[in-house]
Amino acid sequence: MIKQTHLRSPAEFRRVYAGGSRFHGRLMTAFALPNGLEHHRFGITASRKAIGNAVERNRAKRLLRETFRLSCGALEALETKYDWVLNAKRALLDVKLESSLEDFQRIVEQARVSRASLEARQ
Repeated sequence: MIKQTHLRSPAEFRRVYAGGSRFHGRLMTAFALPNGLEHHRFGITASRKAIGNAVERNRAKRLLRETFRLSCGALEALETKYDWVLNAKRALLDVKLESSLEDFQRIVEQARVSRASLEARQ
């Protein structure tokens, strides 16, 4: 993964939180905001309040990074490119990568359907 695919600054995260759509999954909450670029970008949060100690937060972040990396095919099928912020939930620590992938695939599908319905209304 190249560095341009990562959201880095707090301002980028705030922009996605403020203007993006929220999608709830069992293992994560995702915020997605169309970015007008030719690629998707992502950021990850795993808060102390939601996850716990540093070891658990780091594991959650690793799982979400790998989930995003393995979901590139599904993401490329989306016509609109997004900035994604993935917030880990505590339940993420109790599952394997496959469950995380399935949860994110459902969120990507929700984003696709949401965007299609938005465009249909216009």
